Amino acid sequence: MSTPIRVLLVDDQNLVREGIRSLLALSAEVEVVGECADGDEALEFLAGQEADVVLLDLRMPGRDGIATLHSMRERGIVAPVLVLTTFDDDELVLGALQAGAKGYLLKDVTLEQLLGGIRTLAAGGSLLQPAVTERLLRAFARPAADVTPHPKALTGGELDVLRLAASGWSNRQIAQGLHLAEGTVKNRMSSVLLKLGVNDRIKAVLKALESGILATPPNERR
Repeated sequence: MSTPIRVLLVDDQNLVREGIRSLLALSAEVEVVGECADGDEALEFLAGQEADVVLLDLRMPGRDGIATLHSMRERGIVAPVLVLTTFDDDELVLGALQAGAKGYLLKDVTLEQLLGGIRTLAAGGSLLQPAVTERLLRAFARPAADVTPHPKALTGGELDVLRLAASGWSNRQIAQGLHLAEGTVKNRMSSVLLKLGVNDRIKAVLKALESGILATPPNERR
């Protein structure tokens, strides 16, 4: 049996933490190693113990989620953070992703979706719910004249991969959806990261949204 994924819960609401802990207890894949009511408690925990994934709420008294993400980065804490919260502020989710969150899920997700997100981050990946991307697209909506194109244009095939990545698809799902080899998808994503000057797909999606790349109609398959 493989070692369970160690998860730290960070949420100021006791009932929410109890509910998430009870749900995760249904899976042998995950072990909740700690619970914290705010960012300060989380930082103290992570200074002495390890977690494979941090489930982090954004709206908390004291040190909130975004401040916690910034502090983790400043202190060299590398545990990947999956933001799990109610979604009512486009700027808030954007701030969390820019501060280093590797994934974002709404609190109305199913247990399987939550477990899938935890698995993805524990394996070194990143995750965006399609609903989140749609909200970000609206937040970044601007007149075409204001769009500043990136000097290194993406090919149609690269745009296809980036759009599906922005919708939360894994490399395997993208490969199946586009009828490509998974290696081809990885190569195209690597090219996207290089051209956009970023080091992971979350940052690639954010930069593409900011520049208007993902606001354009889909290109024909190449």
